[in-house]
Amino acid sequence: MPTFFIGHGSPMNAIELNEFSLQWQKIGKEINKPNLILCISAHWETNATFVTSSEFPTTIHDFGGFPEELFQIEYPAPGSKKWSAEICRFKETTTILENEKWGLDHGTWSILKHLLPLSDVPVIQMSIDYTKSPLFHYQLAKELSILRKKGVLIIGSGNMVHNLRMVDWSKINQPNYAFDWAIEANEKMKKFILTHEHQELINFKNQGKAFDLAIPTAEHFIPLIYVLGLSQINEHPIFFNDKAVMGSLTMTSVRFG
Repeated sequence: MPTFFIGHGSPMNAIELNEFSLQWQKIGKEINKPNLILCISAHWETNATFVTSSEFPTTIHDFGGFPEELFQIEYPAPGSKKWSAEICRFKETTTILENEKWGLDHGTWSILKHLLPLSDVPVIQMSIDYTKSPLFHYQLAKELSILRKKGVLIIGSGNMVHNLRMVDWSKINQPNYAFDWAIEANEKMKKFILTHEHQELINFKNQGKAFDLAIPTAEHFIPLIYVLGLSQINEHPIFFNDKAVMGSLTMTSVRFG
C-alpha cells in the first residue's frame, strides 16, 4: 500500500466540499481497498505508545465552537483486535500497548469520511508519545513499514506548518495566503523530502526561525516523521493540496508509493 502524510486542517473539511476534501475523495477512488487503516493523528498524544483496540471505536468530537452539523458526524468504521494485537508484537523500538477507550479523533475521521466514505475498512489509531524524540518516531515507523506489504494503509495526519496563534482570520476567504516564514518553511520541508534528507527534518529544531514559527509544538509535525520513516528510498514523493490557509497553516500533503 502507499503511505500518506495528509494535512487535515480545520474539522470543517469533514463537511465541506473544497479543493482539499475533493482531493481526498479522488485518492480514495485511486487506491486499492486496504485490509486495515492505521492512522497516526496529531490529536492523540500520550506518555507511551498506544494503539486503539476497540472493535467499535467511537467518533470523537475533540473540538468546540463549530456548527452543530459537525458534531453529528459519525464515522462508524470497525476496529480490529486482531490487527491491534499484531501491531503490539512490534517491540524492537518500544513496547506498544493496547487502548480500548480511545476512538477516532477528527485527525482521522475528517479525512476518512471523504477517502473511504463507506467506513467498511477497520481503522486503528496509534498515539504519539510526546516524551520521545523525533528520531524515536522515525525509527518506530521503520519497524512498522512491513505492514504496508500486508495491505495496511498508514496515514500520518497533521500539518507541516501549524501555528494557530498566528492565524490571520481576516484572510479566511483568501486562497493560498501565507506569511513569508510559512512559505520559507514549507518550501524547505518539501526540498528535504524530495532529496530524501530526512535527518534535516528529524532535526527540525535546528533549522532556524522559519521552522521555529512553523512548528511551535511538534504534534502536527511528528505524523510527517512517521511517513518519512515508512517510505522507501526508491519511492518518489508526490505532493498534493500544497496550499496555505490564513497565513500560518499549510495543507501540504505527500504520498509515497
